[in-house]
Amino acid sequence: MNILLTSAGRRSYLVKYFKDTLKNEGLVHTANSSSLSTAFLYADKTVVTPLIYDENYIPFLLSYCKENCIDALISLFDIDLMILSRHKKDFEEIGTRVIVADESAIDICNDKWNTYNFCLENNINTPKTYIRLSDAQKDLEDEKIDFPLYVKPRWGMGSLSVFKAENETELRVFYEKSKREISKSYLKYESAANPDECVLIQQSLKGQEYGMDVINDLEGNYQNTVIRQKYAMRSGETDAAIIVKNEKINEIGRIISQKLKHPANLDADVFLVGDTPYLLEMNARFGGGYPFSHVAGVNMPLAIIRWLKGEEVSPSLLSAKEGVMASKELVISVFPQEFLK
Repeated sequence: MNILLTSAGRRSYLVKYFKDTLKNEGLVHTANSSSLSTAFLYADKTVVTPLIYDENYIPFLLSYCKENCIDALISLFDIDLMILSRHKKDFEEIGTRVIVADESAIDICNDKWNTYNFCLENNINTPKTYIRLSDAQKDLEDEKIDFPLYVKPRWGMGSLSVFKAENETELRVFYEKSKREISKSYLKYESAANPDECVLIQQSLKGQEYGMDVINDLEGNYQNTVIRQKYAMRSGETDAAIIVKNEKINEIGRIISQKLKHPANLDADVFLVGDTPYLLEMNARFGGGYPFSHVAGVNMPLAIIRWLKGEEVSPSLLSAKEGVMASKELVISVFPQEFLK
Protein backbone atom coordinates (compact mmCIF):
# COMPACT_ATOMS: atom_id res chain seq x y z
CA MET A 1 0.00 0.00 0.00
CA ASN A 2 1.75 3.15 -1.24
CA ILE A 3 0.44 6.62 -0.36
CA LEU A 4 1.27 9.92 -2.08
CA LEU A 5 0.71 13.21 -0.22
CA THR A 6 0.72 16.14 -2.64
CA SER A 7 1.42 19.78 -1.76
CA ALA A 8 2.91 18.35 1.43
CA GLY A 9 4.65 21.56 2.52
CA ARG A 10 5.24 21.51 6.27
CA ARG A 11 2.75 18.74 7.09
CA SER A 12 5.53 16.44 8.26
CA TYR A 13 3.32 15.15 11.07
CA LEU A 14 0.99 13.56 8.52
CA VAL A 15 3.93 11.84 6.86
CA LYS A 16 4.88 10.40 10.25
CA TYR A 17 1.29 9.33 10.99
CA PHE A 18 1.01 7.45 7.69
CA LYS A 19 4.45 5.87 8.10
CA ASP A 20 3.53 4.68 11.60
CA THR A 21 0.38 3.17 10.11
CA LEU A 22 1.97 1.45 7.10
CA LYS A 23 5.13 0.27 8.89
CA ASN A 24 6.67 -2.25 6.47
CA GLU A 25 3.52 -2.69 4.34
CA GLY A 26 4.09 0.27 2.03
CA LEU A 27 5.80 3.58 1.39
CA VAL A 28 4.79 7.18 2.02
CA HIS A 29 5.64 9.48 -0.90
CA THR A 30 5.49 13.28 -0.72
CA ALA A 31 5.22 15.75 -3.58
CA ASN A 32 5.67 19.52 -3.56
CA SER A 33 6.50 22.26 -6.05
CA SER A 34 9.60 23.14 -3.99
CA SER A 35 12.17 20.80 -2.50
CA LEU A 36 12.27 23.02 0.60
CA SER A 37 9.38 21.12 2.10
CA THR A 38 9.98 19.82 5.62
CA ALA A 39 7.63 16.93 4.85
CA PHE A 40 10.33 15.71 2.43
CA LEU A 41 12.66 15.08 5.36
CA TYR A 42 10.43 12.30 6.72
CA ALA A 43 9.01 10.64 3.61
CA ASP A 44 10.20 7.37 2.10
CA LYS A 45 10.30 8.96 -1.35
CA THR A 46 9.97 12.55 -2.56
CA VAL A 47 9.37 14.33 -5.83
CA VAL A 48 9.32 17.97 -6.94
CA THR A 49 6.33 18.63 -9.20
CA PRO A 50 5.44 21.35 -11.70
CA LEU A 51 3.25 24.10 -10.28
CA ILE A 52 -0.40 23.17 -9.79
CA TYR A 53 -1.58 25.34 -12.70
CA ASP A 54 1.12 24.11 -15.04
CA GLU A 55 -0.32 22.08 -17.94
CA ASN A 56 2.15 19.30 -17.09
CA TYR A 57 1.07 18.97 -13.46
CA ILE A 58 -1.53 16.21 -13.89
CA PRO A 59 0.45 14.28 -16.56
CA PHE A 60 3.47 14.43 -14.23
CA LEU A 61 1.50 13.05 -11.28
CA LEU A 62 -0.13 10.36 -13.41
CA SER A 63 3.28 9.21 -14.60
CA TYR A 64 4.70 9.25 -11.08
CA CYS A 65 1.75 7.30 -9.64
CA LYS A 66 1.98 4.68 -12.36
CA GLU A 67 5.75 4.23 -12.03
CA ASN A 68 5.60 3.99 -8.24
CA CYS A 69 2.43 1.91 -7.89
CA ILE A 70 0.65 4.57 -5.82
CA ASP A 71 -2.56 3.18 -4.34
CA ALA A 72 -3.96 6.43 -2.98
CA LEU A 73 -3.27 10.14 -3.43
CA ILE A 74 -4.20 12.72 -0.79
CA SER A 75 -3.75 16.46 -1.27
CA LEU A 76 -3.00 18.79 1.64
CA PHE A 77 -3.64 22.12 -0.13
CA ASP A 78 -6.94 23.76 -1.06
CA ILE A 79 -5.85 24.94 -4.51
CA ASP A 80 -4.75 21.41 -5.40
CA LEU A 81 -8.12 19.85 -4.64
CA MET A 82 -10.17 21.10 -7.58
CA ILE A 83 -7.77 20.08 -10.34
CA LEU A 84 -7.29 16.65 -8.78
CA SER A 85 -11.05 16.18 -8.44
CA ARG A 86 -11.49 16.91 -12.16
CA HIS A 87 -9.03 14.13 -12.99
CA LYS A 88 -10.11 11.43 -10.51
CA LYS A 89 -11.10 9.06 -13.31
CA ASP A 90 -7.72 9.45 -15.02
CA PHE A 91 -6.02 8.29 -11.83
CA GLU A 92 -8.52 5.47 -11.30
CA GLU A 93 -7.62 4.11 -14.74
CA ILE A 94 -4.02 3.55 -13.57
CA GLY A 95 -5.08 2.09 -10.21
CA THR A 96 -4.67 5.19 -8.03
CA ARG A 97 -7.53 6.37 -5.85
CA VAL A 98 -7.63 10.12 -5.35
CA ILE A 99 -9.18 10.79 -1.95
CA VAL A 100 -10.79 14.11 -2.74
CA ALA A 101 -14.32 15.51 -2.67
CA ASP A 102 -16.42 16.12 -5.77
CA GLU A 103 -15.96 19.43 -7.59
CA SER A 104 -19.23 20.88 -6.27
CA ALA A 105 -18.23 20.26 -2.64
CA ILE A 106 -14.76 21.71 -3.17
CA ASP A 107 -16.26 24.80 -4.81
CA ILE A 108 -18.42 25.38 -1.74
CA CYS A 109 -15.43 25.05 0.59
CA ASN A 110 -12.76 26.90 -1.40
CA ASP A 111 -14.99 29.81 -2.40
CA LYS A 112 -15.93 31.58 0.85
CA TRP A 113 -18.82 33.37 -0.86
CA ASN A 114 -20.23 29.97 -1.75
CA THR A 115 -19.60 28.87 1.85
CA TYR A 116 -21.67 31.83 3.05
CA ASN A 117 -24.55 30.97 0.73
CA PHE A 118 -24.30 27.28 1.65
CA CYS A 119 -24.86 28.28 5.28
CA LEU A 120 -27.87 30.44 4.41
CA GLU A 121 -29.43 27.66 2.32
CA ASN A 122 -28.98 25.10 5.12
CA ASN A 123 -30.04 27.29 8.06
CA ILE A 124 -26.54 27.36 9.55
CA ASN A 125 -25.64 30.54 11.41
CA THR A 126 -22.76 32.41 9.79
CA PRO A 127 -21.30 35.95 9.98
CA LYS A 128 -22.92 38.50 7.67
CA THR A 129 -20.74 38.62 4.56
CA TYR A 130 -20.55 40.97 1.56
CA ILE A 131 -19.02 40.49 -1.88
CA ARG A 132 -19.35 44.18 -2.79
CA LEU A 133 -17.80 47.01 -0.81
CA SER A 134 -20.77 49.26 -1.58
CA ASP A 135 -23.21 46.78 0.00
CA ALA A 136 -21.19 46.67 3.22
CA GLN A 137 -20.95 50.48 3.28
CA LYS A 138 -24.73 50.82 2.86
CA ASP A 139 -25.42 48.45 5.76
CA LEU A 140 -22.93 50.39 7.86
CA GLU A 141 -24.84 53.61 7.09
CA ASP A 142 -28.14 51.90 7.93
CA GLU A 143 -26.59 50.59 11.19
CA LYS A 144 -27.31 46.97 10.29
CA ILE A 145 -23.66 46.11 11.00
CA ASP A 146 -20.84 47.86 12.80
CA PHE A 147 -17.05 47.89 12.94
CA PRO A 148 -14.77 46.05 13.23
CA LEU A 149 -15.12 44.17 9.94
CA TYR A 150 -12.81 41.60 8.39
CA VAL A 151 -11.51 42.06 4.86
CA LYS A 152 -10.37 38.76 3.35
CA PRO A 153 -9.82 36.94 0.04
CA ARG A 154 -12.80 35.13 -1.43
CA TRP A 155 -10.46 32.20 -1.96
CA GLY A 156 -7.42 31.22 0.05
CA MET A 157 -6.25 29.76 3.33
CA GLY A 158 -4.46 30.83 6.51
CA SER A 159 -4.06 34.54 7.16
CA LEU A 160 -3.04 35.62 3.65
CA SER A 161 -4.37 39.14 2.90
CA VAL A 162 -6.75 39.13 5.89
CA PHE A 163 -7.21 42.51 7.59
CA LYS A 164 -9.34 43.86 10.44
CA ALA A 165 -10.88 47.24 9.64
CA GLU A 166 -11.83 49.44 12.60
CA ASN A 167 -13.30 52.34 10.60
CA GLU A 168 -14.43 53.49 7.14
CA THR A 169 -10.96 54.63 6.06
CA GLU A 170 -9.34 51.32 7.00
CA LEU A 171 -12.14 49.43 5.26
CA ARG A 172 -11.46 51.17 1.94
CA VAL A 173 -7.67 50.92 2.29
CA PHE A 174 -7.66 47.26 3.32
CA TYR A 175 -10.13 46.38 0.57
CA GLU A 176 -7.80 47.75 -2.11
CA LYS A 177 -4.73 46.33 -0.38
CA SER A 178 -6.25 42.85 -0.28
CA LYS A 179 -7.07 43.05 -4.00
CA ARG A 180 -3.47 44.03 -4.81
CA GLU A 181 -1.98 41.28 -2.68
CA ILE A 182 -4.29 38.69 -4.22
CA SER A 183 -3.16 39.70 -7.72
CA LYS A 184 0.45 38.98 -6.71
CA SER A 185 -0.17 35.64 -4.96
CA TYR A 186 -1.23 32.11 -5.96
CA LEU A 187 -4.83 33.31 -5.52
CA LYS A 188 -4.62 35.29 -8.77
CA TYR A 189 -5.69 32.20 -10.72
CA GLU A 190 -8.96 31.77 -8.79
CA SER A 191 -9.60 35.50 -8.85
CA ALA A 192 -8.97 35.97 -12.57
CA ALA A 193 -12.59 35.18 -13.51
CA ASN A 194 -14.01 37.70 -11.00
CA PRO A 195 -11.32 40.32 -10.28
CA ASP A 196 -13.92 42.79 -8.99
CA GLU A 197 -15.46 40.20 -6.66
CA CYS A 198 -12.38 38.55 -5.21
CA VAL A 199 -12.51 40.23 -1.78
CA LEU A 200 -15.10 39.68 0.95
CA ILE A 201 -16.12 41.90 3.86
CA GLN A 202 -17.26 39.89 6.87
CA GLN A 203 -18.90 40.71 10.18
CA SER A 204 -16.66 40.29 13.22
CA LEU A 205 -18.00 38.01 15.95
CA LYS A 206 -17.24 38.18 19.66
CA GLY A 207 -17.00 34.70 21.06
CA GLN A 208 -14.89 31.57 21.42
CA GLU A 209 -13.36 30.00 18.30
CA TYR A 210 -13.55 26.25 17.70
CA GLY A 211 -12.30 23.92 15.01
CA MET A 212 -13.72 20.58 13.98
CA ASP A 213 -12.87 17.54 11.92
CA VAL A 214 -15.95 16.24 10.11
CA ILE A 215 -15.14 12.61 9.40
CA ASN A 216 -16.74 10.53 6.66
CA ASP A 217 -15.76 7.18 5.22
CA LEU A 218 -14.37 7.06 1.69
CA GLU A 219 -17.90 6.81 0.25
CA GLY A 220 -19.01 10.00 2.01
CA ASN A 221 -20.96 8.41 4.85
CA TYR A 222 -20.91 10.25 8.18
CA GLN A 223 -18.75 8.79 10.94
CA ASN A 224 -18.04 11.44 13.57
CA THR A 225 -17.32 15.10 14.39
CA VAL A 226 -14.33 15.90 16.59
CA ILE A 227 -14.41 19.36 18.18
CA ARG A 228 -11.51 21.35 19.59
CA GLN A 229 -11.65 24.63 21.49
CA LYS A 230 -8.86 26.91 20.28
CA TYR A 231 -6.55 28.53 22.80
CA ALA A 232 -3.93 30.03 20.47
CA MET A 233 -3.52 30.74 16.75
CA ARG A 234 -0.47 31.35 14.56
CA SER A 235 -0.62 32.46 10.89
CA GLY A 236 -4.22 31.31 10.58
CA GLU A 237 -3.59 27.84 12.07
CA THR A 238 -4.45 26.38 15.45
CA ASP A 239 -1.44 26.49 17.78
CA ALA A 240 -3.02 25.18 21.00
CA ALA A 241 -6.39 23.51 21.60
CA ILE A 242 -8.38 21.18 23.84
CA ILE A 243 -10.81 18.46 22.73
CA VAL A 244 -14.37 19.20 23.86
CA LYS A 245 -17.96 18.08 23.33
CA ASN A 246 -20.69 20.38 22.02
CA GLU A 247 -23.89 18.99 20.57
CA LYS A 248 -24.80 22.15 18.65
CA ILE A 249 -21.45 22.25 16.87
CA ASN A 250 -21.68 18.50 16.34
CA GLU A 251 -25.00 18.98 14.54
CA ILE A 252 -23.36 21.40 12.10
CA GLY A 253 -20.82 18.68 11.37
CA ARG A 254 -23.63 16.25 10.57
CA ILE A 255 -25.25 18.72 8.18
CA ILE A 256 -21.94 19.37 6.40
CA SER A 257 -21.34 15.63 6.04
CA GLN A 258 -24.81 14.92 4.68
CA LYS A 259 -24.77 17.82 2.20
CA LEU A 260 -21.20 17.62 0.89
CA LYS A 261 -20.58 13.84 1.08
CA HIS A 262 -16.82 14.43 1.21
CA PRO A 263 -14.48 11.46 1.69
CA ALA A 264 -12.33 11.18 4.84
CA ASN A 265 -11.63 14.47 6.64
CA LEU A 266 -13.04 17.98 6.33
CA ASP A 267 -11.71 20.82 8.50
CA ALA A 268 -14.02 23.63 9.61
CA ASP A 269 -13.92 26.73 11.84
CA VAL A 270 -16.78 27.75 14.12
CA PHE A 271 -17.40 30.68 16.49
CA LEU A 272 -19.53 30.13 19.56
CA VAL A 273 -21.34 33.36 20.48
CA GLY A 274 -23.08 32.67 23.78
CA ASP A 275 -24.36 29.18 23.08
CA THR A 276 -25.00 29.80 19.36
CA PRO A 277 -22.46 28.38 16.86
CA TYR A 278 -21.58 30.25 13.66
CA LEU A 279 -19.78 28.49 10.80
CA LEU A 280 -16.91 30.53 9.35
CA GLU A 281 -14.93 28.42 6.90
CA MET A 282 -14.47 24.88 5.58
CA ASN A 283 -11.51 23.07 4.00
CA ALA A 284 -12.25 19.74 2.29
CA ARG A 285 -8.98 18.16 3.43
CA PHE A 286 -6.79 17.47 6.44
CA GLY A 287 -6.46 20.81 8.22
CA GLY A 288 -3.83 22.23 10.52
CA GLY A 289 -5.96 21.26 13.51
CA TYR A 290 -5.98 17.52 12.78
CA PRO A 291 -2.94 16.73 15.02
CA PHE A 292 -5.03 17.70 18.06
CA SER A 293 -7.61 15.06 17.11
CA HIS A 294 -4.85 12.54 16.45
CA VAL A 295 -3.12 12.90 19.81
CA ALA A 296 -6.53 12.54 21.47
CA GLY A 297 -7.12 9.11 19.91
CA VAL A 298 -8.36 9.64 16.34
CA ASN A 299 -6.34 7.77 13.70
CA MET A 300 -7.52 8.87 10.27
CA PRO A 301 -4.48 7.46 8.41
CA LEU A 302 -5.19 3.98 9.80
CA ALA A 303 -8.89 4.34 9.02
CA ILE A 304 -8.10 5.37 5.44
CA ILE A 305 -5.77 2.42 4.95
CA ARG A 306 -8.39 0.00 6.28
CA TRP A 307 -11.11 1.52 4.09
CA LEU A 308 -8.84 1.19 1.06
CA LYS A 309 -8.38 -2.48 1.92
CA GLY A 310 -12.13 -2.96 2.31
CA GLU A 311 -11.82 -3.63 6.04
CA GLU A 312 -14.13 -2.54 8.85
CA VAL A 313 -13.22 0.55 10.87
CA SER A 314 -14.17 0.61 14.54
CA PRO A 315 -15.90 3.80 15.78
CA SER A 316 -13.25 3.97 18.51
CA LEU A 317 -10.63 4.64 15.83
CA LEU A 318 -12.45 7.87 14.92
CA SER A 319 -13.25 9.05 18.44
CA ALA A 320 -11.26 11.55 20.51
CA LYS A 321 -10.87 11.62 24.27
CA GLU A 322 -12.46 14.71 25.77
CA GLY A 323 -10.20 17.03 27.77
CA VAL A 324 -6.94 16.32 25.93
CA MET A 325 -5.07 19.60 25.49
CA ALA A 326 -2.04 20.00 23.24
CA SER A 327 0.15 22.65 21.67
CA LYS A 328 2.35 22.78 18.59
CA GLU A 329 5.97 23.80 18.91
CA LEU A 330 8.45 25.42 16.56
CA VAL A 331 11.16 23.04 15.39
CA ILE A 332 14.13 23.94 13.22
CA SER A 333 14.80 21.56 10.32
CA VAL A 334 18.11 21.28 8.51
CA PHE A 335 17.96 20.41 4.81
CA PRO A 336 20.67 18.20 3.23
CA GLN A 337 22.63 19.94 0.47
CA GLU A 338 20.92 17.93 -2.26
CA PHE A 339 17.61 19.60 -1.36
CA LEU A 340 19.04 22.96 -2.33
CA LYS A 341 19.74 22.03 -5.94
